[in-house]
Amino acid sequence: MEILFHRSSLITNCNGFQKAFVTQTNSPLRTTIVYDWENRKRTVTEDLFSNFPKDVPFSDKILDTCAVVGNGGILTNSSCGAAIDSAQFVIRCNLPPLENGCSKHVGKKTDLVTANPSILKKKFGSLTGRRRAFVDYVSIYGDAYMFLPAFANSFCTTMSMTTLYTLEDFRSSVKAVFMNPDYIRSLDKYWRAQGVKPGSRMSSGFMMVSLALEICNNVDVYGFWPFDNHPYGFQSLTNHYYDNDKPNVTPHAMPAEFAHLIKLHNQGVLKLHVGECPPQQ
Repeated sequence: MEILFHRSSLITNCNGFQKAFVTQTNSPLRTTIVYDWENRKRTVTEDLFSNFPKDVPFSDKILDTCAVVGNGGILTNSSCGAAIDSAQFVIRCNLPPLENGCSKHVGKKTDLVTANPSILKKKFGSLTGRRRAFVDYVSIYGDAYMFLPAFANSFCTTMSMTTLYTLEDFRSSVKAVFMNPDYIRSLDKYWRAQGVKPGSRMSSGFMMVSLALEICNNVDVYGFWPFDNHPYGFQSLTNHYYDNDKPNVTPHAMPAEFAHLIKLHNQGVLKLHVGECPPQQ
């Protein structure tokens, strides 16, 4: 089966089970972390080491069903919330809103959510002032893991550490974990070899689909549609289901990534949802 081939290939070349997160196991004391966006290295000190989980924070058993949820306007009025929430493991991208009527279409369940530091800067003032609003906002994710690109560049390190300390200081049930730059480099190399030509960097959504293909038997992908119009009704779409911005494909190669998602869908490796979801039984 294609899914087994892709899982085996991803595990061999990228090994998200062991490498996706920076942990005390894969990044021991006094080893060096090499950043992935800038020419920079950081030695793992005792203080830094203490912030890493002991091991990857999910089971090493293959899960049955996973949903990877992007934030595309394609989710507006999709009624996909129940289908998304029925998945065993739900991955979301970039701290999306789930309330104010959104949950019917995007669900509420969250096990892993990515957080781009630029969003933390824009929406929450880099957490330099009052931080309660941020902690209250992320409470919608329950006890999910927040996946931060701490070792992309120096700004991301500062922002990620501030986020971790904020969650700890306010005793949030959300737990901060850091993306492993070695894993990101492996993914970039792997997908380029498969013919995918990302832009300056891979989107976090495409990274999360890659991780899901390793850890899940059945991967459903929602909210990925990088175009101006709906594929069925042809009505205009916004960039995200929660704003009125028009689609913007830079700096990621969104259409190139999406073309490969279609290929994986046609091969039966994953299921890409781009219309309304039928009622759940």
